[in-house]
Amino acid sequence: MYAQSDAPQGRMITSLAVAINPLTHKVYAVDEAAGTVLVTDERTGSTQVVKVGNGPISIAINPIADRIYVANTGSGSISVIDGERDAVIATVKGEAHPYVLAVNEATNKVYVTSTYGNAVTVIDGATYATQTLKVGDADGIAIDPRNNTIFLMSYEDSNLRVVDGATGAVTKVAVGAHLWGIALDQSSNTLYLAHTGTGDVVAVDEKTHQVKTIPTGAISCAVAINPVTQMVYAVNYGDETVSVIDATQWKVVATLPVGKHPQAVAVDSVHNRVYVANVHSDSVTAIDGANYKVIGTYEAGRSPYALALDPRSGRIYAANYGEPLVTAIDVSRITQN
Repeated sequence: MYAQSDAPQGRMITSLAVAINPLTHKVYAVDEAAGTVLVTDERTGSTQVVKVGNGPISIAINPIADRIYVANTGSGSISVIDGERDAVIATVKGEAHPYVLAVNEATNKVYVTSTYGNAVTVIDGATYATQTLKVGDADGIAIDPRNNTIFLMSYEDSNLRVVDGATGAVTKVAVGAHLWGIALDQSSNTLYLAHTGTGDVVAVDEKTHQVKTIPTGAISCAVAINPVTQMVYAVNYGDETVSVIDATQWKVVATLPVGKHPQAVAVDSVHNRVYVANVHSDSVTAIDGANYKVIGTYEAGRSPYALALDPRSGRIYAANYGEPLVTAIDVSRITQN
């Protein structure tokens, strides 16, 4: 294990550093220092390195088109990878310091935020033509493809921005500043936002924009949803816990201890399990969603900070600050107590 002070400090990070195409079962992870993306084929076990731009920081996948989009914060560009050949087929210029991406599969458009700019770049997935939405910078993004709505949040902005994907019109919803986590539950039309400063989760009704605040733990920094059970999981970096929220009651029903300074969360709705990356414990904690119990802790690489889940293979992939770049964790043999 590594001491808390060993984790890199001051780096820009995002929980979108690793992603899985659920149709091809390929795993894509950024290597920021090398300017590459590591591709792992779960079916064959083979790996491949794809050269992209400088400082790749986040990934989004359109599984239908089998296209992988990589935000290169150092180059101010987005690399487009063909998932069949695992080769870059286009490089798209974006705003300065692109940060996170999201794909609207219904419209085949990609939305890319920037850290220090004042706009979002929209990429046409068919032609790679771009347009610019002057809607401000953003640290988090979520999309509802059913109504072509884009949700943008920023750490310094006390307003959630709701963007009409067809017209570009923006509606602002007051939710409070210092947000660092976003997830949309389409089954209940509810957006969840994690507040680092106030230690709570805000639930926003997508249709009415009504806001509910749910107290959680210290420095809530990540949030994920099980749409089948209507449970929401908030990661609390400060007090090293996970708050289990019953979305039908708008209240915390359990608080579970995890590892040191947890930072990312992934939900397996098929098996009703939850996985948490503990950045200062070099581990991933597994939670049984049915019984609200911690059922296992698995070694990851040095300082895991992002997770991707493939329920078919029973593996969690953790992106690490240190070596190795990615850790594959086989959790398929866990049995409930």
